Amino acid sequence: MGGDHGPSVTIPAAVSLLRHESDARVVLVGRPEVVDPAVQSNRGEFGDRLAALGASEVVAMDDKPRDALRRSKRDSSMRRAIELVKNGEAQAAVSAGNTGALMAISTIDLGTLVGIDRPAIAASLPTLKGQTLMLDLGANAECSPEHLLQFGIMGALLVSALEHKDSPSVGLLNIGEEEMKGNETVKQAGELLRASGLNFYGNVEGTDIYRSTTDVVVCDGFVGNVALKTSEGLAQMIGLFLREEFGRNVFAKLAGLVAWPVLSAFKKRVDHRRYNGACLLGLRGLVVKSHGSADAYAFEKALFRAIEAVRFDLIRRIGERMAERAASASETGAGA
Repeated sequence: MGGDHGPSVTIPAAVSLLRHESDARVVLVGRPEVVDPAVQSNRGEFGDRLAALGASEVVAMDDKPRDALRRSKRDSSMRRAIELVKNGEAQAAVSAGNTGALMAISTIDLGTLVGIDRPAIAASLPTLKGQTLMLDLGANAECSPEHLLQFGIMGALLVSALEHKDSPSVGLLNIGEEEMKGNETVKQAGELLRASGLNFYGNVEGTDIYRSTTDVVVCDGFVGNVALKTSEGLAQMIGLFLREEFGRNVFAKLAGLVAWPVLSAFKKRVDHRRYNGACLLGLRGLVVKSHGSADAYAFEKALFRAIEAVRFDLIRRIGERMAERAASASETGAGA
């Protein structure tokens, strides 16, 4: 029910996904007058692979997280979807709704894995050689060195799930490549990452994000969100400039027609919709956040991202990795 477009996007995306993924099952959670007709109209094609769960409330895009947690919103579609994951009735929840509310409800209802202090928002960004996973993108404005280490571990496992890489490289976002650069938090995080057993590249700068220098870029949520929004704004500006220049006069329009195949290929290559779907990592269940402005194509990509993470058994793998690390730290402390 959430996002800028609601059911007009989420329902067609779910239907399209079911046509492409024969082993998938989708439960539409929302107001009965919306989700029930959608299921009935597609019953002949999908049978019980498309189901509905009614919810009387909807978390608004401008609701504060604490309001979404109140008793009055206990029957919200967002909360009911998370409860399906908590109760083992669904393997993942995908929402385009209020990010703060989704994070708050997911954290309260699902809890965090052992060894994880805070969940992080992780998403893929298009780069020169494919894509780079970046986290945190806004869940935690302030982080300790330990938090950044946890983000690195979770990010590497997610890249393994989505791109089938055995040992993804991890970079720590900083103001310079040298180890002595950055504030104390980043310096200490670098030390922890170097000793973690991860394929740690070292410090990376903002320009490295789009050069594919590393598979994973780790940062706190304040820096990550600013970097992400700046990138989105720059992409929009470039697109606007191109449209203005090719529409400036008749000669420019003719040049635009000649260049259309190249421009079309460029647009597809940098299309942010292909990378839609940010995983809320560190929870005891899989939750994927779609961009609120996503269209049906983009929302389907978020659904597919959830399926890939489920197939990789991402939650179990993160849990085992963090449990092993906690046990190792405990043994080291006991030995000391």
